[in-house]
Amino acid sequence: MTRTSGDLTSTGSVNTDSPALYACVITHVRRTPLRHTLRHRTYLWCVDVDRLPVLPRPLRPLARFDARDHFAGTAGSIRAGLDAFLATQGVDLKGGRVMMLAHARVFGLVFNPLSVFWCHDSSGALVCVVAEVHNTYGQRHCYLLRTDEAGQAEVDKEFYVSPFFAVEGRYRMRLPLPGERLGLTVHLEHDGGRAFTAVVQGVRRPASVPALLSATVRRPWSTAAVWTGIRRHGIHLLLRGLPVHPRPRSTPQKGILP
Repeated sequence: MTRTSGDLTSTGSVNTDSPALYACVITHVRRTPLRHTLRHRTYLWCVDVDRLPVLPRPLRPLARFDARDHFAGTAGSIRAGLDAFLATQGVDLKGGRVMMLAHARVFGLVFNPLSVFWCHDSSGALVCVVAEVHNTYGQRHCYLLRTDEAGQAEVDKEFYVSPFFAVEGRYRMRLPLPGERLGLTVHLEHDGGRAFTAVVQGVRRPASVPALLSATVRRPWSTAAVWTGIRRHGIHLLLRGLPVHPRPRSTPQKGILP
């Protein structure tokens, strides 16, 4: 990564193009066949993929953005990986701005259940939103969404995420570009009802060094905590007798790690 005007500074000063941190509460509500609620506190980054932040060298273990963590994982940059995926969908942003909401690597570890990319064209108009989903089996899948003015879109479920849900149903997503507040919602609808809802709510802070240190102290090993939390709740549901759906043989999506 190279230094840009989006770098963090020890004074905490940032310009309008600088990255942001969102202190978040993530809520999962499973409605069928058992009702179960999960709440988890963490923090997420919102960054321009062409202006990724670079921390002062001693703090770099606290946040790193790697191309290997997104899309096929083989491109030279996150932007290149995104563009390669969009090309398979017939989309050319012509160099337009892309904002990404995701976890960064913390002490070498990262797990992003959902990364979101807001893709604009060269005039600044929003072309599409890419929702990249990761499961705990090391697989990834991207949904290309054409959102409306409220940031809403629907898409068929095509990817195995939880062992307690088959690859069936339809997602109704609301993914507006974050501002001072972050508010994302994903509903899974199946058999005429709402089976599952995930909500991400957060408050923006400029990504200064003090803000990052504060977030790290409050949520150390944040991405590892997300992964272990999902596993822990999975064990809880298994012990409650929730049936498991076998993981299907995956068919690699173009431009995505199978």
